[in-house]
Amino acid sequence: MRAVVIAAQGGPEVLEYAEHPDPVAGPGRVVVNVAASGVNYVDIYHRSGVYAVQLPSPIGSEGAGTVAAVGPGVTGFAVGDAVGWVNVLGSYAEKAVVPADRLVPIPAGVSAELAAAALLQGLTAHYLVRSTHEVKEGDRVLVHAGAGGMGLLLIQLSKMFGATVHTTVSTEEKAKLARAAGADEVHSYEDFAQALKDSVDVVYDGVGATTFHGGLTALRPRGLMALYGAASGPVPPQDLQILNQSGSLFLTRPSLVHYVADRDELLWRAREIFGWIAGGQLRIDVSHRYPLAEARQAHEDLAARRTTGKLLLIP
Repeated sequence: MRAVVIAAQGGPEVLEYAEHPDPVAGPGRVVVNVAASGVNYVDIYHRSGVYAVQLPSPIGSEGAGTVAAVGPGVTGFAVGDAVGWVNVLGSYAEKAVVPADRLVPIPAGVSAELAAAALLQGLTAHYLVRSTHEVKEGDRVLVHAGAGGMGLLLIQLSKMFGATVHTTVSTEEKAKLARAAGADEVHSYEDFAQALKDSVDVVYDGVGATTFHGGLTALRPRGLMALYGAASGPVPPQDLQILNQSGSLFLTRPSLVHYVADRDELLWRAREIFGWIAGGQLRIDVSHRYPLAEARQAHEDLAARRTTGKLLLIP
């Protein structure tokens, strides 16, 4: 099979597309023929060294396809089943080996491409609006990077649960996408903090370094910032007294792995996301599809913020 691996961490040039032995389904594991794999910032973190991996390493942590083989002890899945997964390295490949307890069934009405585009970002958006801060009628929400894959989902889900949604974007084209997703007000990165000073209940920030302090300014007293990513770079060490001075604020740095560690919770979140997609309540914007061999280009485009919506690699 063909797959993308890294022998060293660094820039996009370390992504190596080459022939590798076909995987085998060991105990408790399933081999999947990959139909599509999602491209995410976490892949850039694995590639660049922000997150440690054991080298040489497969890469890609989200995908969907059909079951090709099941290993000893696997129950609940059979050859030909449509399945998806997240947080399993090795998704940039024609075939992937996935622990059976990490697989989720894909229902009728949701294509493999939509599943691959929805799982990591969809489950992340789900835990942010359903668990980290349970968005409810009347909430005022700030979503950074509203035209990106995560931003578009957070806007839609926040509106679904009754919030007034503010968002930030960098261009008028991206502003149109954010408004189409349901954003009530669109702000520039330069003016959002003062425009929203002391007024929002929750900030969903996947940008990091460049938006962190502005987000604290925008929060009302006792508001919550969910810092779930760092597209602009990690937030440097902070004196936590700033949370007191800004109004007894709450700050959390959540991660998907801790919100889907329990299989029942994983299945609950996936069922809701897939149900909303199938029912037309949640729209997934797949904006770019790249051949698997062009993984480097996909990483370059994502890091340079040249894209909107979701990026997929197609074997």
